[in-house]
Amino acid sequence: MPRQSKTARCIFDMTENRYIVGENSMIAPKAEPALYLVATPIGHLADITLRALETLAGVDLIACEDTRVTRILLARYAIRKKTVSYHEHNAAEAGAKLIDILSAGKSVALVSDAGTPLISDPGFRLVEQAHAANIRVVPIPGAAAVITALVASGLPTDQFFFGGFLPAKSTARRKKLEGLKTLDASLVFYESPYRVVETLADMTEIFGSERQASLCRELTKTFETIHSATLAELSAFYRDENRPRGEIVLVIAPSDQETATFSASEINHMLLDLAQTMPAAKAAAEAAHLTGQKKQELYARLLSLKEK
Repeated sequence: MPRQSKTARCIFDMTENRYIVGENSMIAPKAEPALYLVATPIGHLADITLRALETLAGVDLIACEDTRVTRILLARYAIRKKTVSYHEHNAAEAGAKLIDILSAGKSVALVSDAGTPLISDPGFRLVEQAHAANIRVVPIPGAAAVITALVASGLPTDQFFFGGFLPAKSTARRKKLEGLKTLDASLVFYESPYRVVETLADMTEIFGSERQASLCRELTKTFETIHSATLAELSAFYRDENRPRGEIVLVIAPSDQETATFSASEINHMLLDLAQTMPAAKAAAEAAHLTGQKKQELYARLLSLKEK
């Protein structure tokens, strides 16, 4: 029998494992000791699995990104459980306490404000610590905005790249996009409504104005919008009075550029040939477009070749 620490003993005072679905009241079995990663709705509170409800009702403790948000969901299904905060700013301290509780033989459910935990939130640190401490980790699958947007976008789903949130600063964001522009997969990003207009402008310039994309907003909520068009059309539409609000997912079509492999000699010849008909900076930009390599590096390489 695991020894129960003081931390583990002092916070459990809600032991009723009851939950209600519609008019049906049910008792969840007590969850076995483990860390449960429980997916919650991304908007519509009905988008939760019965297994998730049973798990939330059956565990000893629920660790939340924001306890105020999670309590709304718990109240919807009449679940009375102790909640504690676990988020980016307290992950080190709160994580250590949760590992102590789990090591004492208790069960803990980890949830984010919306969707599947660990997707664009710090939960991976807690899972890493749990594995290191030989604590059982149990995923309880469900909603995820990245998958919901992808399948609704009308863009290829056979392979995709999820980039989370792009950098807030333009230089870093553009650098990230440059590295992804020739990827043969649909690209999925979360974005803030305060930056999405600038991000669409960057994508239009870097990925090309005719590349297909989809802006998915407020998925599963009352004002859900799925707007599919070219990047240029999306950028123009949302530039001024149509600035979108709410939670946004951007889905970009795979690149139709074929990634070619060039030898050093071929690149040198390409640069010198281009430089015969255009300025060095423009020649480097054209070579970057053809090879997928960085413009700055090709520019420096061209200058070095000219000096020889």
